[in-house]
Amino acid sequence: MLAENLLAGRTRNMGASAIREILKVVSRPGTISLAGGIPAPRSFPMAIIEKITEAVLQKFGSEAFQYGLTEGFPPLREALAAYLETKGIVATPEQILISTGSQGVLDGLGKILISPGDRVALEAPTYLGALQAFTPYEPRYVQIDTDDQGMLPDALDAALARHSVKFIYMVPNFQNPTGRTLPMKRRLAVAEIIQRHGTLLVEDDPYGDLRYGGALIAPIKTLAPEHVVYVSTLSKVFAPGLRMGFCLAPDLVRHWLVLAKQGVDLHTSTFDQALAAEYLSGGHLARHLPKIIELYRPRQQAMLVAMERFFPHSFSWTRPDGGMFVWVQGPMGLDMEAVNRTAVDRGTAFVPGTFFFAHPGEGKETLRLNYTMADEATLTRAIEILGEVFDEALTGFQKGMSSAFRSSSMVSARC
Repeated sequence: MLAENLLAGRTRNMGASAIREILKVVSRPGTISLAGGIPAPRSFPMAIIEKITEAVLQKFGSEAFQYGLTEGFPPLREALAAYLETKGIVATPEQILISTGSQGVLDGLGKILISPGDRVALEAPTYLGALQAFTPYEPRYVQIDTDDQGMLPDALDAALARHSVKFIYMVPNFQNPTGRTLPMKRRLAVAEIIQRHGTLLVEDDPYGDLRYGGALIAPIKTLAPEHVVYVSTLSKVFAPGLRMGFCLAPDLVRHWLVLAKQGVDLHTSTFDQALAAEYLSGGHLARHLPKIIELYRPRQQAMLVAMERFFPHSFSWTRPDGGMFVWVQGPMGLDMEAVNRTAVDRGTAFVPGTFFFAHPGEGKETLRLNYTMADEATLTRAIEILGEVFDEALTGFQKGMSSAFRSSSMVSARC
């Protein structure tokens, strides 16, 4: 038997993904899961992939199967530079670093930037995968207050004045888990704040292309380019199994990210990068993206309509202009982990919101719902079930509160 002292101390900060553990529980046939955060298989451009695979073999031949540059496959970096230009981001191919999924960038940033005890500022709630990437490097988290429009610039400014923060992490477009989008006025304020404080911002943008309404808002990278690491992925608009992420970082950060990546995987799959290069440069993304949006838009609408119909009046939720998630707030004190166990027994599931907070115990009355993996009729049925579960949970919760109040009153009377 191997002893536990064989393991590095940092492993005490590593744990299984709460969401992946929930997905294991709800994977049985017949369960309607609103817990995952994954693209619908119907969104994958299967016919296009078949076509571009042949094109890659003809264009690159054995080069597509050879070792490559750590920084990334040059044709893909060229294609990404053109793609970023459509978002207003000016970059040369040499400035772009390809990663194995955007998660690879987040782990790399943790590795090169965080020493034990360093402070990292982030939204409350925030993306669980970022917490998993950063936590093994032992940071102290500074949670920045948010409202229905995302991070509050005044709260960020106050936190930076009070603490020495190594970097800020933010998902400004259709945030995971809330679906919120930071408006332009706040982006301008955040850009001014990070430049004034000389602070680095990690702008994670995996969902920005999944817009169902409203207009494109400029990335913060365009407003303060030397203070922002822009991170994104093709997982939501191409194929997640290819694990194709990338970032655009200030020179110093990019240099060290390259060195960190060399120690992890040398480089991302050359063949997969070649497929992505052909997908972008051939104009396939531009033609396929509207099909993805037309798949998800009615699903989101069906969920929102069903929530209005079936959820208790004491619940509130976001109404995003895009992305993959809706965030729900229940009455204070209601334990959504316990409620989810009941929901699973009834054949549906969600993710309790507490997992998206850096500080344990917060957000117990919140939850995240995903709508990309089920059709409209199935989503409506799942929301109806959840409405019944929530009504029952509220009844029990209110009885418990009433009993506690009566007990407290009796004690007061005896005193």
